Amino acid sequence: MLTLNINGKDQTLDVPADMPLLWVLRDVAHLTGTKFGCGMAQCGACTVHVDGAPLRSCITPATVVAHGQKIVTIEGLSTDGSHPVQKAWAEIDVVQCGYCQSGQIMSAAALLAKIPTPTDSDIDQALSGNICRCGTYPRIRAAVKRAAELG
Repeated sequence: MLTLNINGKDQTLDVPADMPLLWVLRDVAHLTGTKFGCGMAQCGACTVHVDGAPLRSCITPATVVAHGQKIVTIEGLSTDGSHPVQKAWAEIDVVQCGYCQSGQIMSAAALLAKIPTPTDSDIDQALSGNICRCGTYPRIRAAVKRAAELG
């Protein structure tokens, strides 16, 4: 049994000690917004926040974050899409296929929490580990800037 704080709620889950956090979130906690992309922490689709920092959940055993750390998934960013990053994503119409977007949004939210008015370089660096196969990078950058304005 493992107790995790997910989106502000403690949950006790019966999972193997070495189970990656991604699968704990998706298959056990039924939070399917976090996506499986590569399984090697290279694409960013599985990005969640742990104590406010972006983390690739596909390679992180759940036991690593089971010690009182707070996990936030895309579902926990806001319950109604009111987070500035989510609002900006919709306003700029970033999504094409959408598969990578939860990871992109989580990385962007972590960036803005750390640097409220990021430069292009800040945005590029913070989101460099998130791959968008559809190539929506210009819209992603515009949405991050818009989210900073919405603050």
